[in-house]
Amino acid sequence: MSPWLKAGLIGGAVLVVLDLLSLIPCVGIVTCILMLVVYFGIGVLAAYWIPPVRMAGQAAGQGALAAALAALVGGVVNTIISAVQMALTDKSAILAQIPAESLEQLRQAGIDPSTFIGPGAGVGVGSLCCITGLIFAAILGAVGGAIFAAVKSD
Repeated sequence: MSPWLKAGLIGGAVLVVLDLLSLIPCVGIVTCILMLVVYFGIGVLAAYWIPPVRMAGQAAGQGALAAALAALVGGVVNTIISAVQMALTDKSAILAQIPAESLEQLRQAGIDPSTFIGPGAGVGVGSLCCITGLIFAAILGAVGGAIFAAVKSD
């Protein structure tokens, strides 16, 4: 099994755990920062498993692939969690918090305000976060892999 695949699957498992921990109210803030650290660490792990002599370019590529795979796994789980949360949310309680003028403007524009609250909105938000996470993961994984290879090439 290639180094990036092993590191990516392990990183994906770690990100799934962090996604589940983020459901705890105040822990979500900490897990958001930890995810960035995990992306960097996945890149380091992928570079660690490259047989010596490690080159920074090769390690950066392996780290980016591994972190992107992990972000994809974590992003899919996060999208599912978002959709389930939106499906279980009381729509009337959320709509009651939005000013009546804003709701009326949406209705006049032909937009039903409840479309922003359903499971489809959860999938949309989760997908957007997944795509953004892939970009950050690839960058941080590449940086982590390149730094590790530069420091420990043998």
